[in-house]
Amino acid sequence: MFMFFIKQPSKIIFGNQSASNYVYPDNCLLITSKGAKNRGWIDYLGLKNYFLFDQVENNPSIETTTKILSQFSTTKISTIIGLGGGSCLDVAKFCAVKMNKSKIMIPTTFGSGSEVTRIAVLKINGQKKSFHDDKFFADTAIIDSKFIFNTPNDVFKNSVIDALAQCSEGFDSNIGNFYTKFMCERAFNYLESGILNKDYEKIVLGSLFSGLGFGNCSTTLGHALSYVFSNEGISHGHALAFTTTVAHKFNNSKFYTRFLNLVKKLNFEKITLKQNLEEASKLILNDRKHIDNNPKIPSKKDVVILLDIINRGQSFNDFEI
Repeated sequence: MFMFFIKQPSKIIFGNQSASNYVYPDNCLLITSKGAKNRGWIDYLGLKNYFLFDQVENNPSIETTTKILSQFSTTKISTIIGLGGGSCLDVAKFCAVKMNKSKIMIPTTFGSGSEVTRIAVLKINGQKKSFHDDKFFADTAIIDSKFIFNTPNDVFKNSVIDALAQCSEGFDSNIGNFYTKFMCERAFNYLESGILNKDYEKIVLGSLFSGLGFGNCSTTLGHALSYVFSNEGISHGHALAFTTTVAHKFNNSKFYTRFLNLVKKLNFEKITLKQNLEEASKLILNDRKHIDNNPKIPSKKDVVILLDIINRGQSFNDFEI
């Protein structure tokens, strides 16, 4: 007998201009990045009587959450709103839990799936760490496709490859089930079609399906490999373009060829890991949340070989593992 649990936010709202038509509570705290105001995002939401923290950085550190908690812990806040990419949403979810506030998550990029997952990723002592807890689920997730239009190309391609990595790794996860495999495969199909046909609405839905799919199982080796590159300042999506490619080859994933073709189409520049590969492999193998759920458990030698393949620029060529 098998028993599976599916968890997601209690309310998911999606559709073009849904974020501007939602009625937000007064005295909310909006957590976002520096560019939100200049891009017109705050005006678009139509917030009234709100507090603002707009200093979330890419790959945020735990110190950012400490700063928010110190600044607003004694303020009478009704709700915390996260607005932005995965970094902003992860910080907002983490702070909302610490402050015991309800959470409204609004993604402006479509790849992380953070708005519908129980995961928050923060840097501690310069190293990425993922926190997993049901408390991180948003009370309301608002997915508004208006934000995807006019997205800078680098942000766009890093976001969509993130979503593609998550759903394809999630499909292969050892702890997947009928629901997660259905959502992950449907997500990949939507994202692939959206990228090839420049259909932004499909990309937005594909990202949502990806979050609901992998959020109920796990990403795997590709993500474990990616964090050492992110720790050196390479954007998460850019790293995944290479790490998930070699991980899919290692796992003999059915998504390998399709994923590789999309990475080539999106035209990612080569990446190189500066850290010693032996030392990097130790960090990667300690990431048990991802490694233990991989369909094929890698050895230290396997990890070093995969990192070396990326460093030598072989990821887009035929290679043997």
